[in-house]
Amino acid sequence: MQSLRDQDALIPQPRGNLTTVCAVVLVVVTIGSFVLMSPQGLFGCVVMAILTVTLGPLLHGVCLLTEETVHHSNRYHGRALLNMLPACGLSGTNLLIPGLAVLLLYLTEHTNQYQLIFLVPVIYTVFKRFGILCPSEVEVSEICESRKMNVAHGLAWSFYLGYLKLVLPCLEDSIIAFCATHQASSPLWGRSSRKLLILIPLDTNIPDKLEEEDDNIHFYDNLPNIEKNRAGVRNRVYKHSVYRVHDEHGRQVHDCVVEYATPLLTFYRMSQERMAGFGEPERRQQVLLFYRTLQHILDQSLECRNRYKLILLNDERKDDPHFLSKAILGHLEQQEKEEFNLNPPPFQETQQPFLTATALPPNEEWHRPELMSREPTLMISLEQPQPLREPVENTDHYLRGY
Repeated sequence: MQSLRDQDALIPQPRGNLTTVCAVVLVVVTIGSFVLMSPQGLFGCVVMAILTVTLGPLLHGVCLLTEETVHHSNRYHGRALLNMLPACGLSGTNLLIPGLAVLLLYLTEHTNQYQLIFLVPVIYTVFKRFGILCPSEVEVSEICESRKMNVAHGLAWSFYLGYLKLVLPCLEDSIIAFCATHQASSPLWGRSSRKLLILIPLDTNIPDKLEEEDDNIHFYDNLPNIEKNRAGVRNRVYKHSVYRVHDEHGRQVHDCVVEYATPLLTFYRMSQERMAGFGEPERRQQVLLFYRTLQHILDQSLECRNRYKLILLNDERKDDPHFLSKAILGHLEQQEKEEFNLNPPPFQETQQPFLTATALPPNEEWHRPELMSREPTLMISLEQPQPLREPVENTDHYLRGY
């Protein structure tokens, strides 16, 4: 069975700030070296470098603005020009930095390198348009992840808002109603199996029936339908299937609600369409991002908390014909142990520790305390609140007793 450590190693983590730290260290080391070697004219050289670096993107933004103004102004609503400027990279900050650099260069009277100032931005613009200075795949991926522009982010939110948020709050009631009509199935439901088990295979290979994937899994019945009025459709039906999962020896049997994450079918179909430009490596990466995004969304959802379990299936162990049943049973057993450790049974107190029967006054009836074998309840008193008593000095009373 795939361990949780291996599963965590598969899931990509959000990109951090190590790139920024490396860039800052590189700038500090370079400027420090220039200070040690030739401190004269260092300020002018720094200003010249800033100007040559920022003028290239600025000039490229002007070219983009020309294209947008002539052919695509209908994409921008309202004040088109004010919306086009930041979209083309001509925001206030991008305009302010080159302006300050030009002013500082003028004040320092570095006039012998003006040709370089004009030549570098022009070369940058040409290289940019011919794809030589295009963003790398890592940069594009980072932009898409930070701005939630991946296919995985959209499908994860759609799966949550259009399905899980609607059915998970009603799942427990459906299971209770199912067990009431299926008495033979009731003992086979553990605490961990009263959740929706969502399977997420990395290869997006999703069969129509789970028993086709593993013969230790058998369809048992469907839960009662959940009906919702949705998008103009009256009483739209949502249903879940109950499967009976056996181990290899037939000793462990669990009834549980299992299904694949249906958005994975979209990933698979996109990888089969040439015009989608969605190959197998991209599909695998998007599945992992889908898992991470969906896990984050469900962890923050009060309606869905503790009503689901995401099971990531690694495609490297497909040679085992009972891999799926082992993965399901492994997650159920682990969840049972986690819930047992986190919620230990309450301590059952049988008698009061500091009060014995011999210490009771005569003719008093002995009341044994109730066993703490049920959930605590809230007790509300209907009596009016009484005023607090003032302290009474009774030291002298105790002294007279001695």
